[in-house]
Amino acid sequence: MNKPEATTLESAYAGVADNYRGSDVDLHAIYRDMRKNTPVIADNFMARLGVPSIAGLDANRPTFTLFKYKDVMSVLRDATNFTSGFIAEGLGSFFDGLILTGMDGDEHRKARALLQPVFMPDVVNRWRDTKMDPIVRNEYLLPMLPAKKADLMEFGLHFPIRLIYSLIGFPDNRPEQIQQYAAWALAILAGPQVNEEKALLARKAAMEAAQALYDGVKTAVVQVRKDGAQGDDLISRLIRAEFEGRQLDDHEVTTFVRSLLPAAGETTTRTFGSLMTLLLERPALLERVRNDRSLVGKAIDEAVRFEPVATFKVRQAAKDLEIGGFQIPKGAMVQCIVSSANRDEDAYENSETFDIDRKPKPSFGFGFGPHMCIGQFIAKSELQVAVNAILDLLPNIRFDPDMPAPTIVGAQLRGPKAVHVIWD
Repeated sequence: MNKPEATTLESAYAGVADNYRGSDVDLHAIYRDMRKNTPVIADNFMARLGVPSIAGLDANRPTFTLFKYKDVMSVLRDATNFTSGFIAEGLGSFFDGLILTGMDGDEHRKARALLQPVFMPDVVNRWRDTKMDPIVRNEYLLPMLPAKKADLMEFGLHFPIRLIYSLIGFPDNRPEQIQQYAAWALAILAGPQVNEEKALLARKAAMEAAQALYDGVKTAVVQVRKDGAQGDDLISRLIRAEFEGRQLDDHEVTTFVRSLLPAAGETTTRTFGSLMTLLLERPALLERVRNDRSLVGKAIDEAVRFEPVATFKVRQAAKDLEIGGFQIPKGAMVQCIVSSANRDEDAYENSETFDIDRKPKPSFGFGFGPHMCIGQFIAKSELQVAVNAILDLLPNIRFDPDMPAPTIVGAQLRGPKAVHVIWD
């Protein structure tokens, strides 16, 4: 297969970001109303907002939408009655169906058990000190210093991708390769579209990007295995991983690594943008965090609750069920509106307030239950490194008064498009 045309990282990101409405409506006001008056509806709420489905080709399955914390919790924690296999038909088709979020039951349990040790805190903390922190400071922030102004989203778009690709085991001295792989990864995310004409083009581009990315990753995997796979990088660790006497072959390692890439940059980029916006909007809080870095983790957790990037999760009913007085037939899709559940008044005190001092309670920004994001500890570590480095190196950082203030927008993938700042 011919490689797809080179795509810039910026245009690929925009292709995903601009795919959804959301800036023209106050979603949080809508969610407040839904929680109060219609906490469960027999309708595809996200389709109303122009959000394309990742749920395979059968768009005519009955769909129910949930807005309350307790209902969302009950669905996400119950992977037996609410399954995820349909994702393998939709978004997962770009990954040969071998995608962790699209697995159920024993297959999912075994795959996750193989992968989980690679993402544990002791491994990630080592990466944070030896790779993440030096890259963020030396390659990104120090060169920015003399300008005394920046759009933080330019940094936010590039640093998570640079970090995850280094952790995976791609060469550090090939920045153009990293940019191209990242652009292909985002092109895959842009595959689902609402407009039929756009959908055909986007699906073709996504399939070509998926193949090109597979070929690139496979080359790296074969080389790492040939070299003995003794490193601390992700590919080496996946090659060495073993569970119940089984190890992954090159195709499986390649496919799992490829399926990590779209989310690896996308989610961290948007979370970073929202987190910095929420802190910069509150100068006294920003100063507090600057003076007490133990609060950085709390600020990240609260940003993930307050403005989760992925605003909803979808599951499929494995049998006839009942939720909130509604009969859910077997095979129906169940949309869990995470952005609404995370601000449910019955679950959180002052739920519409950004409060890093609130008592810890699970939120759904990284999912919940058996399918909770396997890479969340890496994402949080990347964010901690970025925020700490910014607070160390950019004195008196504040919004640029000559530029528009950032707004957090998006019906499905939320975040600000730009965060213009200046510093002393």
